[in-house]
Amino acid sequence: MSKPQLSVVIPSVNGLGDLIGCIEALEIQRKDCDLDIIVVDRLGDIVRDEIRQRFKDVRILPVKLETTIPEMRAIAFQEAQSDAVAVLEDHVIVPPDWAQQMLNALEDNNIDVVGGAVENAATGTLLDWAAFLCEYSHCIPPLESGEVSWLTGNNIVYRRQLLDKHKDTIGEGKWENHLHDALRADGTPLICRPDIIVGHKKHYTFEEYMSQRYLYARSYAGARVVDAPLGKRLLYGCAAFILPPLLFYRIVTRILAKKRHQQLLVKSMPLIALFVTSWALGEVIGYWFGSGNSLSKVC
Repeated sequence: MSKPQLSVVIPSVNGLGDLIGCIEALEIQRKDCDLDIIVVDRLGDIVRDEIRQRFKDVRILPVKLETTIPEMRAIAFQEAQSDAVAVLEDHVIVPPDWAQQMLNALEDNNIDVVGGAVENAATGTLLDWAAFLCEYSHCIPPLESGEVSWLTGNNIVYRRQLLDKHKDTIGEGKWENHLHDALRADGTPLICRPDIIVGHKKHYTFEEYMSQRYLYARSYAGARVVDAPLGKRLLYGCAAFILPPLLFYRIVTRILAKKRHQQLLVKSMPLIALFVTSWALGEVIGYWFGSGNSLSKVC
């Protein structure tokens, strides 16, 4: 049998409500593209049984509850059947031609890795907008096209041979920026296609998003200084106290420069100020005390 054209990796961490919408959007792609959809699930039999019943051609890889998202991605990379491997989140909704766009982008000038843009698809509440603008201000179109210094990790495609080459880096269990830094150091350009846009459809409670910002920041900071001497960890932690105004400034100036969502930004500012404070606290604790089990709780 011939290989599928595209493997799509989806870590399942948020429950059926999000995951079903993600898969339904992908299933539409099958009329134009032979897909190998891989769901790596840490939530248990209720989710797995429902997905098996609804989507007969979706492969499910069960993992333990404490498995982190980077570890889930690494497991799926090893199981991918296609020469092109894409990564989504379980609350991301793709447009009808997304899979073919990703494959076409890889074929342009024999590119090895391509990422796109992210737009908000959870538009019902100001809280959802504030959370999205806080986390994704740098991913909203317009974006720079061509070779860039970073790519988003939830709308991206890699050549399988590239992932195989860097399997040791992937196996370290860190976020995609760690892999992307290794790719750039090895001479692989990161190519952005801002016209390939997915929708980020995640609804939050206030407490949930405050917690998620803290957990992500702590996991990120802890990984940065995992082998660092105490003096460096203390210094980095002290420096993180200046993050709230710095992060707030970056978010606001990015969105104003893009000339998008400006009225929503103004309304969201009080919430964003609280979110970046939680973000900064996570980095302080991560630098001083390590990541703990924070990475396994990020969703």
